[in-house]
Amino acid sequence: MRGVELPAVMAIVNVTPDSFSDGGRFLDVGRAVEHGLELAAAGAAVLDVGGESTRPGSQPVPADEQRRRTVPVIKRLAAEAGVPVSIDTTDASVAAAALEAGATVVNDITAGRDPAMMPLVAEAGAGYVFMHMQGTPATMQLDPRYDDVVAEVGAFLAARRDAALEAGIPAGELMADPGLGFGKTVAHNLTLLARLGDVAAAAGVPILVGPSRKGFIGVVGGAPGAPLPLDQREDGTLATVVWALDHGASMVRVHDVAPAVEAVRLLSAMAAAVPTDPDPPVSWRPPTAAPSAGVSSAGGTAW
Repeated sequence: MRGVELPAVMAIVNVTPDSFSDGGRFLDVGRAVEHGLELAAAGAAVLDVGGESTRPGSQPVPADEQRRRTVPVIKRLAAEAGVPVSIDTTDASVAAAALEAGATVVNDITAGRDPAMMPLVAEAGAGYVFMHMQGTPATMQLDPRYDDVVAEVGAFLAARRDAALEAGIPAGELMADPGLGFGKTVAHNLTLLARLGDVAAAAGVPILVGPSRKGFIGVVGGAPGAPLPLDQREDGTLATVVWALDHGASMVRVHDVAPAVEAVRLLSAMAAAVPTDPDPPVSWRPPTAAPSAGVSSAGGTAW
């Protein structure tokens, strides 16, 4: 994706009254722009602007209302933020207005159910994020079922990748999202994360993971029968971000940008470190003498 060095953080800018986490907080254009600029300053590589809530049970928002909410915000962020701006929409007419306003990426949770979407993205030369979702936001969490969630999500992403390529979108502009929380149980989400490398291999393009504040984090992190409330899910979100980045994700999509950016920087630094550095910048030094009885060759007590 042009203009984005991976791994990276995509920031959520919801211009909605009813998003599950921050609905209504940034519905005003000025406040949404201010928030987006703060997220860019915190290190976000992409600002993802959306005007339609896709929380479980939500209903579609008309295209003209999505445009009314998002286009003024995108115009200003594209001019002022200094990072690429994405439009989070499933409607090609909304995407077209956003691209004209300065967006350079389309984030489509339906992976092209609107038949005009992929040709539009190809003609605009924009980036395209396509996601797996079982059903629609209104129905996706009613009773999600899979025989093999990893195989099925991977196969879907591979098929939509091929459709995007056929539509003329270059492979370098594509990113696939397994869709945590979109038609998945807690177990499905955890399995996808545990086998994220298999999902990435099947998708054949960089993977984006969006765990931010989602229900499975509340369930796993809370006591039995008492999921963590939304405002207590940031630690779990960060743990999921670190796991995802370390297991094949190239981008994470979050509300709270600064901790995720720190995680990207630290993981990148560790990955670039030389394991055999003769003078590591820490007090620890590898053992030089042969280990004595009861001590392993790594210097610790033998188990």
